[in-house]
Amino acid sequence: MFVLTAFKNTFLVLLLTFMACGRSQEAASLSGLQPADDSQEGVIVAANRTEAYFNLLRDKDFALVANQTSVIFTPGAEPGVGKPPWVHLADSLLGAGLRLKKVFAPEHGFRGQYDAGEEVKDGVDLQTGLPVSSLHGAHRKPSPEQLAGLDLVLFDIQDVGVRFYTYIATLQLVMEACAEAGIPVVVLDRPNPNIHYVDGPVMEKDHRGFLGKTEIPLVYGMTMGEYAQMINEEGWLQDGVKSDLTVIPLVNYTRNTPYTLPIPPSPNLPNQQAVRLYPSLGLFEGTYVNAGRGTTLQFQSFGAPFLSGSHFKYTYTPESRPGARSPKHLGALCRGRDLSTVVPPDAVDLKWLVEAYTYRDDNTDFFKTEGFTKHAGTTTLQKQIVDGMSAVQIRASWQNPIEEFKKIRAKYLIYD
Repeated sequence: MFVLTAFKNTFLVLLLTFMACGRSQEAASLSGLQPADDSQEGVIVAANRTEAYFNLLRDKDFALVANQTSVIFTPGAEPGVGKPPWVHLADSLLGAGLRLKKVFAPEHGFRGQYDAGEEVKDGVDLQTGLPVSSLHGAHRKPSPEQLAGLDLVLFDIQDVGVRFYTYIATLQLVMEACAEAGIPVVVLDRPNPNIHYVDGPVMEKDHRGFLGKTEIPLVYGMTMGEYAQMINEEGWLQDGVKSDLTVIPLVNYTRNTPYTLPIPPSPNLPNQQAVRLYPSLGLFEGTYVNAGRGTTLQFQSFGAPFLSGSHFKYTYTPESRPGARSPKHLGALCRGRDLSTVVPPDAVDLKWLVEAYTYRDDNTDFFKTEGFTKHAGTTTLQKQIVDGMSAVQIRASWQNPIEEFKKIRAKYLIYD
């Protein structure tokens, strides 16, 4: 019976992929994102494992927490050749006759069209007709009213493994709300392109917020599924509540498996170079330095008008662009670095941040102190830079807290 059911599910997904590919291509166009590489051969994301979770959804009214990365890949399809190489998960769920009632949208929206930090509106998804409840607007945590009538919540979003990337905060708040309401959560796991290292300052409890809800390093080296298990079992959900959690794991995936994201996870992480540099350049978000927003080198460059022209020779002018309508220093000539061809470090590399601080014009405001603390998770990092500590010295100060975190993390790793 199980084999027959699995066969039917697989056949159904292939049929739905063929039928829904047009809608998925239109959705990608609406989002303003351009597909990157195809999914890596051999790695099977949990969304593709319909035999492992469709039966959990049958005869249930459920919601989907998702965005433009929540797709089922088409086996053997080539990007740009014929039909799109994926179909959106919502299309497959509806096409299978499952009772998907609504979607919850994280930062950037259900189709990925909103700017960073922009309020996401409630509404109706034009592609599916499903009602959309925003989790980046009036609510960050689903309200009891938004969860009313649901039997289950399905979560499927591609993450990049950086603490201040807000999708893990959304996951945590969804788990808390569902635990309080007695609603099970199913997480469909996806690869983490920065899973192969753990680094960065460990967040301090006093600085918890939407850019970091638990005391973990800036780069924590876990998939969404692993992270969900850790915060659930360690009692890190608010008031110690525990989620009725099911994680559907990846297949043929290890911590050493190279993985290029097939779909940009947000408008300003357009390619693998940006994703790999994001842990280091993301800290510029808490300063007055532009990290390439408003250009084609988002998180692959940095600059500001107040950086020294005698030291920094690369220049650019930020423009209003989709995903960055009001970037820092809009229309002003910025001096800085083009990092689009550097080899991304397997670490949180502070050399560019320290360099920018060192070679700024005199008496220029550099840090947005509150914003920088939220990104760093600590007040210590800003003080260390201001006091003239080197990047090597600062990184050395992180190591003991990182090792303590790794002991906790080890209990929840799914993949070798």
